[in-house]
Formats: sequence, C-alpha cells, structure tokens
Amino acid sequence: MSRPNRLPQLPDVLSRIGDEIWALEQVRRSGALTPFRLRGLPAMAQAMHRYGPMAAAVSAAAVRHGDRTALIDELGPLSFAELETRSNAVANALRHRGVRGGHTVAILARNHRGFVDALFGAAKCGARIVLLNTDFGPGQLCQVLAAESVDVLIHDNEYDDAVSTVELSLGRVVADSLEILIRNGTPTAPPRPDTQPRLVILTSGTTGTPKGAPRSDPRTLIPAGGLLSVVPFRAGEVTECCVPLFHALGFGHLMLGLLLGSALVVRRRFDPMQTLESLAVHRASAMITVPIMLRRLIDLDPPAWDSRDLSSLRIVFVAGSQLGSALCTEATRKLGPVLYNLYGSTEVAYATIADPHDLAVQPGCVGRAVPGTVVRLYDEHGHRVPTGGRGRIFVGNAIPFDGYTGGGSKECIDGLLASGDIGHFDSTGRLFIDGRDDDMIVSGGENVFPGEVEDVLAAHPAVREVAVIGVPDHQYGHRLSAFVTRYPHSELNEQQVKDFVRERLARFKVPRDVVFVDELPRNATGKVLKRRLVPDSTGLEIRDQ
Repeated sequence: MSRPNRLPQLPDVLSRIGDEIWALEQVRRSGALTPFRLRGLPAMAQAMHRYGPMAAAVSAAAVRHGDRTALIDELGPLSFAELETRSNAVANALRHRGVRGGHTVAILARNHRGFVDALFGAAKCGARIVLLNTDFGPGQLCQVLAAESVDVLIHDNEYDDAVSTVELSLGRVVADSLEILIRNGTPTAPPRPDTQPRLVILTSGTTGTPKGAPRSDPRTLIPAGGLLSVVPFRAGEVTECCVPLFHALGFGHLMLGLLLGSALVVRRRFDPMQTLESLAVHRASAMITVPIMLRRLIDLDPPAWDSRDLSSLRIVFVAGSQLGSALCTEATRKLGPVLYNLYGSTEVAYATIADPHDLAVQPGCVGRAVPGTVVRLYDEHGHRVPTGGRGRIFVGNAIPFDGYTGGGSKECIDGLLASGDIGHFDSTGRLFIDGRDDDMIVSGGENVFPGEVEDVLAAHPAVREVAVIGVPDHQYGHRLSAFVTRYPHSELNEQQVKDFVRERLARFKVPRDVVFVDELPRNATGKVLKRRLVPDSTGLEIRDQ
C-alpha cells in the first residue's frame, strides 16, 4: 500500500479509514498483532473505557503479553503483568492520598521502575502528569512546579534538598518508597476517574525557561504505523533505551514497547561501557540514543568493541539534537548501516526520519516526512518555499499539540505548526536542517547559521565536541564564537580551527573567537545549553541557569 501523506487535510471518512487500515497493516507486519486469548478482550475494552489510551496501554500489554519481560533496570526484570499490578497499587495509594481526576502529578525521576510505576499509577487516577527534567536546578524546579500548578510531586531521593522547601497541596512522595506502597498496597484496578489523564512534556529550556507542552491522547494508529513503516522495530525483542523517559523520545519508546511486547532496558545514568555490555548481554536489537551518547560510545577504545557481540543490533535510533554528518559517518563505519535519524521537537512531536540509505547518500540530512505527516517550508511572509530554497519548517501529524500551559503556541500556517527551525529540501524530498530560526545571525551583512560551522568543525579529527554561537560585535553586527573540546593529547590550536573552517566555508563563516573548554554544558537529553556559553577574556563562563 502507498504511504499516506495527507493527514492534516483528510477530505472524508473513507480516506481516514484507509489511513487507519494502512497503519494497522504496518503494526501487523511488526508482529504486534499476535493471537491472544479472546477472553482478554473484555478486560482490555474495560481498561480503555476507564482510563483512556495511555493508562490502558499497560493493562492491554498485561493481557496480551503476561509474564514476558517488559522492563529491565538495575534491580532486575519486571513482566508486563507486574507493571499492571504495580501501577494499580500506586494508583490506589495516590487515591488514598487524595489524588483525583484533574489533579496534577509531577514526576522527577531517573530511568528506573519507579518512574514507570508513578507514570501509569498517576494515569489511572486520571491525573494531569508533568514529566520533569532531572537536570533542572532548584530555581527552575520551583518555577515549573508553580507554573504547572502541581498538587503532588513524586521524586527520587537524590532531589530531596532541591525540593525540600516546595509546598504542595498533596505533598511529596519519594519514588524509591513506591516499593513499600506496592508491597503493602492493593493490586486491583482502581475505579474509573472523573477525567482521563493528560500528559505534559516540558520543552528543553535550552534558550530560556522551560514551557509545559500538554498533549491529548492520539486515538489513532497512524503515528505507530508511520514509524514502523520506516524503522524495522519488531515485536518481542529487546530495546536499550539510553535516553531519559521524561523526554518525548524515551516516553514514546516506552509506549512502543508496550504495543510490541518488547523489553525495555533502562538505567539511572548513561554509561557508555555499561551500555555496550548491556547491548551484548541482552542481545538488544535496538538502541535509543541522542547524538552525544552515541559519540561517547564511538569514542570507547577498540578492545571494548572487539570483545562484545553486537550482531543482534539492527537499529540505532537517534534523535534529540543534530546528529551531524561527521558523527553519522563515523558511527555507520563502526556499527554498520543501522542508523535511523528522527527529526522533531517537543511541540511538533515527529516530522522526518532518515533511514540508513538516506544517511549513506546524504549523512547530513534528517530524511523524509514520516508517512502520515506533512512537512512544508514557508518564508517570512507565509509563502511556500520551492524545492532547494531555505525556509521555516512547519509540520502536521496525528499527535496534536494543545498549546503551552501558560498560554500561547507556536505559529501555525495552513494547519501546520512551526518547528522553530530553518531548513531546505533536496530534489528527492530529503530535509536538511540549516539552524534554529532564532540562531541565525547577520555578520557583515551576511546571514550565518552557527549549525553549519558546527557540522564542519565536528569533522575535524581532533575535535570531540563543538558549539558555535553568535555574539554582538560593534563592527560587524555579530560575530561567531566557537567553543571546542579536544580529544586528549591533541595540540589543536585556534589558528588551525579557523583555517579548517576557512578551507571549507565562506570567509564570513570563520569564527572570530575560538575557546577551548573541557566540556560543554548540556541538559539531560544531551542538548548544548548555549545560553550558558559566554565568551570573555578568560575563556568560558558557565552560567548557573
């Protein structure tokens, strides 16, 4: 069947039915629709009626997959059936605390079973669930908790000090104590709440205060069908999830694992050597990661790779920030043609995916529109940009964005939402990201995107990481400043960095400043916090927030 790409303008019911049938076929091909006992259907239907799609996903997985392994963390494996009874017990405990439909439950936890228990327990209460970034400082945490009107906070004990002064109407729960609540609690399904749950994922806050981005549950298979038509995830396998579950990427793959009956391997903190070992031990077929994590893996010494069998690894799914052509090429050389690069954002969810063929031909691209998705470019006047031209990226898909918690939204044109990025398409429909629309600077009358310079410098063999920003300049308007981390024992100097760029890009794109640093400030999902980069006479100033 052909791939549908007309979703935002469905002309009639028949075309919608056709798209759903197409999506169902993609899910069937993945092996997710394996036969199960028909007597489980009433329980699945009841869970959907009671809790809605998100909360019912764990109930349906328990019916379909039972004692198969669903989650593996530092404490060991949990089955799908155990996830169901544990989330019931947490929901009943939260109800005893006073949580009801419409209350806001925030979760501040790293990747472990407590996060999953809290998520689905709160969902079965009909709560509005806010997933907090574990990298937030105390000030940001207080701001977000107030802005989101949080009633109860479930947090890891490592954040005790950061949240000790926070006053909430229903108090705080330490995530590690959920084991006691589960052990002593009631594992039966809680009653139907007054409202169905809603999820709020926060923007990264790389350029300012994080914003809540609430979403309605998509009551369609089109997002799953679109993903599975491009990326060969298969049912009953093992996925190594390196990214935080509070991030849209991690949350999405948690839900995908429930659909496919696949085991998700998580740990509280990313460690490249542990990840490499885990990939081999668990015979993982997929790894979910962000570029900086992939960089850390690739940088491991050759003996670490030589002693481990990764022949089961078919998918390395990368998202969260720019992969870059240099890292793409190096990772493909190391792992083989297994990279899939997703482009999206908190607001637009998903837009395009580059598969191994796309990346072999154009390692700097982010691929083509996911089936069921529309991606278009518009200029500053709202007019469509022709192929090859540079424009603002707008996206439409089946996961609606409901606007920011505090009001406002991204700009919309023709029913499509702005991603906040500038890009261009090639003649084959592959999308390339040129930079953030608010990152572009004018230097000496020329438009410059820092991302283009970053991509060039990332290919230098002595450069481990690089970030480029625009800073005010009294003569040129703005100038480029590059912050570079070098590999150990490298003697790379400022002039060599400038010469490397000058040989590959126009003169006005050569950084005026080159600052060598030990590391770049990043958030928990690996994005560089450029607002904390400040060039001065001493090098780099790291701002607290």
